[in-house]
Amino acid sequence: MIHEAVLFDRLDNNKVQCHVCAHECSIADGKSGICGVRVNRDGTLFTLIYNTVSSEAVDPIEKKPLYHFLPGTLSYSQGSIGCNFRCRHCQNWNISQISLEQAYTSEITPEESVVRAVDSGCASMSWTYNEPTIWHEFTYDSAKLAHEAGLKTVYVTNGYITEEALRDISPHLDAFRVDIKAFTDEFYRKVCGAHLQPVLDSSVVARELGMHIEVVNLIIPGQNDEPAETRALIKWIRDNLGIQTPVHFTRFYPMYKMEDASPTPVATLENAWQMAKDAGLEYPYVGNVAGHTYENTFCPECGALLIDRNGYRIVRNVITEDKKCPECGHGIMVVM
Repeated sequence: MIHEAVLFDRLDNNKVQCHVCAHECSIADGKSGICGVRVNRDGTLFTLIYNTVSSEAVDPIEKKPLYHFLPGTLSYSQGSIGCNFRCRHCQNWNISQISLEQAYTSEITPEESVVRAVDSGCASMSWTYNEPTIWHEFTYDSAKLAHEAGLKTVYVTNGYITEEALRDISPHLDAFRVDIKAFTDEFYRKVCGAHLQPVLDSSVVARELGMHIEVVNLIIPGQNDEPAETRALIKWIRDNLGIQTPVHFTRFYPMYKMEDASPTPVATLENAWQMAKDAGLEYPYVGNVAGHTYENTFCPECGALLIDRNGYRIVRNVITEDKKCPECGHGIMVVM
């Protein structure tokens, strides 16, 4: 469905400038932005994917991954088509890196989306699988209705959203699960077709706006796995997002245009986990390694096992109703 976009300026010569993502594309008449789904028609910006869904599922919230946000609950999850990144290792490239003409999609209204979430017994709605920033109009309308229905809301995002767009949706957005894909601009330019700083900036703004934040850092051998880079990322998170920010160091598996790369050694992830603990981060995790002990949540004060996980399933959660460790009474950062 073609729908007039928000957050754009009209320029001379029938051009428009989009202000939803940090590329802030200047788009000539008849052309689209980098995302491929926001187009200029006669000097007005339109979204081609307002109610276009490519993917729909009821997921455990842990799959996002979110470990400190409504643990053990289900999240009604949707994705569309397109992306503002060109990641060479994208695991969802078959929806993010293709055109609408190539995709198999269906249409759904925000109202019906919320009904499906409620009927499925979900505690939240998540926009995921491809980049939700470029789906701003639909996610905004859906998130507003979700709150009215008592649901929490989640962006699973690359963080390449403008402050203007983030502030626009912030009254209706509860969680900002952000990928910080590397801690060098060179990686972002070469691997993603973007820049690092806007991701850092949006993460800080999301924190200032009171959103729950969890960070994912996918560690790719030979690309972003230098210990000095990991330490720099950890220090930045500690200093800018806080020591209670959950950070997931996740394992890479060969995918898309990086099929010749090797999976991440588990030892690399364990070293990152230890570096995070040594730097004072309270909730680091190892991800994409089934059954690893570091996918569990431990009390940062006494070390007691608080949430025992097996993949996306919670085996046991002993955090008290007032969000404390039952062993030592230490307050635990969790949204329940």
